[in-house]
Amino acid sequence: MDNNAALVLFSGGQDSTVCLFWALKHFTRVETVCFRYGQRHVSEIEAAQAIAANAGVLFRIIDASLIAGLSRNSLTDASVAMDKGQKGEAPPNTFVPGRNLLFISMAAIVARERNIANLVTGVSQADYSGYPDCRETFIRSLNTTLNLSMSEQFVIHTPLMEYDKAAVWQMADELGIFELVKNQTVTCYNGIPGNGCGECPSCKLRRNGLEQYELLILNS
Repeated sequence: MDNNAALVLFSGGQDSTVCLFWALKHFTRVETVCFRYGQRHVSEIEAAQAIAANAGVLFRIIDASLIAGLSRNSLTDASVAMDKGQKGEAPPNTFVPGRNLLFISMAAIVARERNIANLVTGVSQADYSGYPDCRETFIRSLNTTLNLSMSEQFVIHTPLMEYDKAAVWQMADELGIFELVKNQTVTCYNGIPGNGCGECPSCKLRRNGLEQYELLILNS
């Protein structure tokens, strides 16, 4: 396995784009994998493909649409009204159960075939919208499981694990991709590029983080 190679789980959103350019800084060979899982909008896949092409990295799409039929959630079922935030202890209905488990496992299979030792994902437990599969304990557990199941030594990297959205914007700026992230990524749950719809939970997190970072810049 090539320890200087990384496979980025790449959705075309803010976090995964920052992770892509983080990987390009830290590894000599970088590839990407994107998942079609029955999400409402293809604009995020189109954004991912365009960003990967401009970055000069290999882009691969995997069909994971089977997950859409396994649970009822607002990201894969347009008939479900989207929660505006977390309700109590339960995750919001934008949570797709098993998504990160499936995606990272499938990415590991691709990485093994491509002789890639490192997996990079943009999950964050500091700003994770109540999703249990964005926690560090889950990632470390899955890393161990993947290594045992395939008899390999993968390393799952989570560069944003302790970052809130303001820190992600700062990292994008430090990587020289602030404008790219601001204008070309698709973070919006309604599939609108850039600033998005401004109303869905993802857009609100993104906007609040940007405002905090801009305020930090003004006061520095």
